[in-house]
Amino acid sequence: MTIKSRIRTIPNYPKKGIMFRDITTLIKDPVGFRLVIDNFTQRYIQGYIQVDLIVGIEARGFIIGGALSYTLGKG
Repeated sequence: MTIKSRIRTIPNYPKKGIMFRDITTLIKDPVGFRLVIDNFTQRYIQGYIQVDLIVGIEARGFIIGGALSYTLGKG
């Protein structure tokens, strides 16, 4: 399974015509969550982007940001 397949799509939410991508299903899936964190970590370890600090905005950003900060050893 891919990361994309673990993200739930809610059509017409919060209003008609919008396809809301809910990552809650990804976060609660241990394999999917690891795939996301490993994917981000590899990008930063390989040096494509220099990272000094991780900031997770909004509720789900705190979860991903915290895990990414831990794996990279960044504050």
